[in-house]
Amino acid sequence: MDLQWQLLVTHTVGFLITLWILKRFAWGPLLAIMEERRNKIVDEFGKIEEEKENAAKLTAEYEGKLKDIESERRAKIVEAVSEGKKVAEEIKATAREEGKAIQTRAKAELERDIAKARVQLKEEMVSITMTAAEKIIRERLDDAKHRELIGNFIDNVEKA
Repeated sequence: MDLQWQLLVTHTVGFLITLWILKRFAWGPLLAIMEERRNKIVDEFGKIEEEKENAAKLTAEYEGKLKDIESERRAKIVEAVSEGKKVAEEIKATAREEGKAIQTRAKAELERDIAKARVQLKEEMVSITMTAAEKIIRERLDDAKHRELIGNFIDNVEKA
């Protein structure tokens, strides 16, 4: 096998020219496109990481707000319970006062009724005594008749 130098040099020169043309017109744009694609991917990963950080921050912020809301809710429940207890105490106090007032009025009314009954009893006693005195005065009585009238008077008083 005989080496053909001329053919070898021609092929080498043609290969180098093709290589130079490809480098100048094809590889540059291809490498630029690949570099642009690589930069775009790196930027997308950067944005994804940034959004992950933002999502983590928002999650932490919302969890903090939820804890605040939970504590506010508990505080309001405690406040409502204490307010309910206060209202219950006020109602009990009012009921006690009204009960005492009713008791006082009933006692006063009972005392008035007792006084009224005493006055009526006194008036009836006076009336009965007057009736007995009239009977005694109308008749002239002997001792036996006098004793009989007084006995009847006492019987009438006992019946009344």
